Amino acid sequence: MKNQRSRQAGAGDRERRLTLSDDLIWGIHPVFEALQEEPERIAELILVKEKRGTKWEEIIESARLHGIKLSFVSTLKLAGENSSQIRHQGIVARMSHTPLLPFAELVEKFRKMVSRGERPRLLACDTLQDPHNLGAIIRSAHASGVAGVVITREKSAPLGGIAAKSSAGAISHIDICQVTNLATALQQLKDAGAWVFGAVKESESQSLYQTDLCLPACIVVGGEGKGIRPLVRKQCDLLIAIPMIGRLDSLNSSVAAAVIMFEAMRQNMAKK
Repeated sequence: MKNQRSRQAGAGDRERRLTLSDDLIWGIHPVFEALQEEPERIAELILVKEKRGTKWEEIIESARLHGIKLSFVSTLKLAGENSSQIRHQGIVARMSHTPLLPFAELVEKFRKMVSRGERPRLLACDTLQDPHNLGAIIRSAHASGVAGVVITREKSAPLGGIAAKSSAGAISHIDICQVTNLATALQQLKDAGAWVFGAVKESESQSLYQTDLCLPACIVVGGEGKGIRPLVRKQCDLLIAIPMIGRLDSLNSSVAAAVIMFEAMRQNMAKK
């Protein structure tokens, strides 16, 4: 336990500043109650590492039990109107605008759909950090018949107000999961019958329009700038790219994801 606390302290030597919004709740008792009533909506807990107490330990244990991301910091500050009057007691919860589905449940739902002869499609976002892009992707996923969206816990945009607004309400109508290790999650989906397609721009990739997407699939799109990470790329069965004419060699993440998802929908509708 002592070694574990030392690792937490080492990882939390930083100040965290948060802007007041509808996505946040703070204080020991409100956070404790949220953990008891709706843990599936808590995307992250930010805690001052030096705090102690029975209730504090119960909160940490409950968060771990539910697989909630824990971020330990040296100091925690809230900014915004009337922020000087807020007593956060060293703990803030970042809430999602929609309940998050446990990944194991998504895998089981996917497996059952495959066993029935269906061709379900999922979308995985590898460290996508812009909430506008994330919301737009969720909107396109819902509109193109994607069964669920998988996002990373670390270095991912929050599923808060900006993402919810950008999704135009779709965030409440599609299964969304957070995973700690996307590479491991993709392997589990492959074991459940998925073929994994990674969206890239490199020359060794295959054209989207020469790719058969009429099968159980998980499409992976990378974060802004760096794209899909190497370990995630290794889990991809095939790398695909969108052919383009002109001087630009890449598209915005949400635009690229939409093009691929709607091409997959077109192929599947044509094959029915």
